[in-house]
Amino acid sequence: MPAAQLPDYRSSQVEPDDFDSFWDETIAAARAAASAVVLEPVDSPLATIDVFDVTFSGFDGQPVKAWLRVPKGVTGPLSAVVHYVGYGGGRGHHLENLLWASAGFAHFQMDTRGQGSGWSMGATPDPVGTGPQYPGVMTRGIDSRESYYYRRLFTDAVRAIDTVRELAFIDPARVSVFGQSQGGGIALAVAGLVPDLAAIAPCVPFLCDFPRATVITDAYPYKEIRDFLAVHRDKTEAVAAVLPYFDGVNFARRAQAPALFSASQMDATCPPSTIYGAYNLYAGEKSMSLWQYNGHEGGGIVDEQRAIAFFRTIDGNR
Repeated sequence: MPAAQLPDYRSSQVEPDDFDSFWDETIAAARAAASAVVLEPVDSPLATIDVFDVTFSGFDGQPVKAWLRVPKGVTGPLSAVVHYVGYGGGRGHHLENLLWASAGFAHFQMDTRGQGSGWSMGATPDPVGTGPQYPGVMTRGIDSRESYYYRRLFTDAVRAIDTVRELAFIDPARVSVFGQSQGGGIALAVAGLVPDLAAIAPCVPFLCDFPRATVITDAYPYKEIRDFLAVHRDKTEAVAAVLPYFDGVNFARRAQAPALFSASQMDATCPPSTIYGAYNLYAGEKSMSLWQYNGHEGGGIVDEQRAIAFFRTIDGNR
């Protein structure tokens, strides 16, 4: 889609009548099943950052791992950034991703259940059994909204916000979320489910505008859904009924936090029109960085640099 047409594009995604009740009940059940968070200091060679190995309760009370990195010796209250990871990745090594804590934030990097062997390490299983699926997680449990993989992952992500806000050295009013690709899609979902985030920076977000994404690109991971339906021809309507509950378009309609988006004009993985499908309906204050000559890497480190400045501005205005 030409760049000039992107601001006027509107997604055809539907909004289920029971979208809010489905998510309210899902998250309430996870909160009711939660146990106390566990923070264990990590023996690290870092001189300026303290690292904690975190275990918190996610979907159905199931344990989820995370890293918490904070500026060494700071007692708070700190602004926090909850960081969600791209497709196939996990929380990685504790010595990776030091930018946010070096910039003065408490950095909570959530592991991604059932992922974490594609390009960075993970440590959280997805213990829920599902039916047949295409390799990857895009079709895991896709037969119903109750069993779909992203119900569990998005719930983990909301519970990560709850967990950070419980920590004594975090200012609960100054919690923002950041993510790239799948992480950006998770961040957008959380913005629609948690009404009082400080800010959000979804960079080249995945999981947006399924009706368009699944037919416009031949790139994975969206193509996992197409490959699945090419074999399970009888499930097309059922899958189309499940995906609206997990589409960034419908979360964007509900989100209120100030948002800094990014998209890339040459992105085959997350075509810019799919991102604008969510962005154009985002209910809060928003801005977009559209990278004309980039693919799915988006703005790379520049996206993170801009997110740091954006979150600091939000903090200064509070």
